[in-house]
Amino acid sequence: MTERRQHSVWREYLEALLVAGLFLGFTNSFVLKTFYIPSGSMENTLLVGDHLIVNRYIYGGDRQGLGRLLPARAPRRGDVVVFRSPEDPAIDLVKRLIGLPGDRVELRQKRLLVNDHWVHDEAFAIHRDSRVGTSRATYNYQLYRRDNFGPVTVPAGHYLFLGDNRDFSYDSRYWGAVPRRYIKGRAFLIYWSYGGETPDGQWPGMAAKLAQLGRTAVGFFTKTRWDRTFRLIR
Repeated sequence: MTERRQHSVWREYLEALLVAGLFLGFTNSFVLKTFYIPSGSMENTLLVGDHLIVNRYIYGGDRQGLGRLLPARAPRRGDVVVFRSPEDPAIDLVKRLIGLPGDRVELRQKRLLVNDHWVHDEAFAIHRDSRVGTSRATYNYQLYRRDNFGPVTVPAGHYLFLGDNRDFSYDSRYWGAVPRRYIKGRAFLIYWSYGGETPDGQWPGMAAKLAQLGRTAVGFFTKTRWDRTFRLIR
C-alpha cells in the first residue's frame, strides 16, 4: 500500500512538471518571449546577464486566435524593443525606440533632436566617452559619425532605434531604420539578472554547454543580482 502511494505521489509530481513545462513552452512561443542581454549597449537600463520577458502581442503583430484577446497598442517613443537585426535577421537586438514613422531625427554632438525639438528627458541615456565628435575634428570620422547623425526622416512603416549606452552602441546610426515586420515585442520585465558568465549566442558544443550550465548553477546564489530581479524596464 505504501509503495503504491509513493508511486502515485511521484506520478503526480511528474504530471505537474509536464503540465508546467507545456504551459511555459506555449507561453514562451505564443505570448511572452525570453531574451538575455549579451552586450553593454543598453547600460545602465539593461546589464550584461539580464534576462528579460518580452511581450510579443503588445504591438498587435498577430491578431488571430489568442492575440485578439490581449491588449495592444502602437509602438511608442521610449519603448525598449526587441527586434530582428536589419543586417542579419537571424540575430535579435534590443534597443530604445527613438523615431516613429515620419519623425525627423538628428544627433548634434551627442544631443538628440526629434522633429526639430531638443529632447531633454533622456535620463536613460549615458555618455561614457568624454570626447565629442565635431565638424572641426572630422579627421576622426568614426567619432564624428557616432556623435552626429542625420537629420533623417524615418520612412513609413519603419522605426529608428538607439542604445542607451550611446558612446558604445551599434544601432540605427549605422544600419538605419528597422521595418515594422522585424519588431518582435516590447521588453518589460527583468526576471533574472546574472553577473557571472553569459552566453554569446553561439553554440559552443555539448560538452562546453554542460560545463557552462554547471558553472551557472554553482554561482546562482552568489552571482545573481537579486536587486534587479522582477524589475520593470523603463
